[in-house]
Amino acid sequence: MEQSLHAIGQTVAGALLDIGAVVFTPDQPVTFKSGIAAPVYVDNRRLPFWPEQWHAVIDALQQMIARYAIVYDVIAGIEAAGIPHSAALSYAQRKPSVFVRKQAKEHGMRERVEGGAVEDKRVLLVEDMVTTGGSSLAGVAALREAGAQVEDCLCITSYGFPQAQAAFDAANVRLHVLAPFAAITGEAARRGLLGAAALATIEAWSRDPHGWQAPGATRED
Repeated sequence: MEQSLHAIGQTVAGALLDIGAVVFTPDQPVTFKSGIAAPVYVDNRRLPFWPEQWHAVIDALQQMIARYAIVYDVIAGIEAAGIPHSAALSYAQRKPSVFVRKQAKEHGMRERVEGGAVEDKRVLLVEDMVTTGGSSLAGVAALREAGAQVEDCLCITSYGFPQAQAAFDAANVRLHVLAPFAAITGEAARRGLLGAAALATIEAWSRDPHGWQAPGATRED
């Protein structure tokens, strides 16, 4: 049965919370690869260890394909965290699958797109998490350089940064998110996993991730 977008978000958010893939650390921020300090961390790499929840996520990805009538020939995943999900989705959809290296190997064919030829193919990109969008769009560029047509990206979760959406818009790629960040925090609050103060801290960070600092911290200019 097809779920609404809201229901899909709740289902995926609940699955991630069930397996401990979302860690809230309002008093001990973590630092992303991009350099952004954050009071929360989402680790979708945990999903393959939890088959029931992973099935729910792969099913949700298939529902999104149907809902948006996405037409594609090949599914691609970004090395390394996106590969399990793109491979599982392609298996379920009986579609060819490739993956995109972050950089070409120094030996062999030195290709960034591995698995098969994508020239003149419509490629659907699958990501585990979108933060700033940099790695995803670098993958899009590599696929396009190999001759692929890339117009859609499915991701499991996103922090919802405006700069990420702007970057996808500029690249003419539609971004479809299973569980937006608000769905995750909303489900966590509903379950009693976030108190009012922690929720306010996380929401403040979400509004201004670059300018945010942990409560009680001092900023050096």
